[in-house]
Amino acid sequence: MKIIDKLAWIEIKEKKILVARSKGKEAFYIPGGKREDGESDSEALIREIQEELSVDLKIESLDYYGTFSAQAHGHAEGIIVKMTCYSGNYEGKLKASAEIEELEWLEFEEMNKTSHVDKIIFKDLRSKGLL
Repeated sequence: MKIIDKLAWIEIKEKKILVARSKGKEAFYIPGGKREDGESDSEALIREIQEELSVDLKIESLDYYGTFSAQAHGHAEGIIVKMTCYSGNYEGKLKASAEIEELEWLEFEEMNKTSHVDKIIFKDLRSKGLL
């Protein structure tokens, strides 16, 4: 079994969650990405969000939300994505950058637009009254 180690930033406004869609992809993802060698969770998440969304996460505001695993979307059976999620404040104006084509705010009922692990996160957020 192969595990893809990813980090994600959970940003919720008015019971909608921020998601991003990469160029050439159909599914939306909770923003974030893969850790580079030697990076901490916060270093990787801050770098990825800056690259993809053009905003700066405030390191002192990052708050661990949870870690979730599921079959990796669009990968062979048995490749698992492990998503470590944080919430936190940011500075700047959200805008799609790098490989990101589109940003959207999704409601719980729209979770079928997302990857397998994101659906699990949507359900967890809903169970806590956040979505």
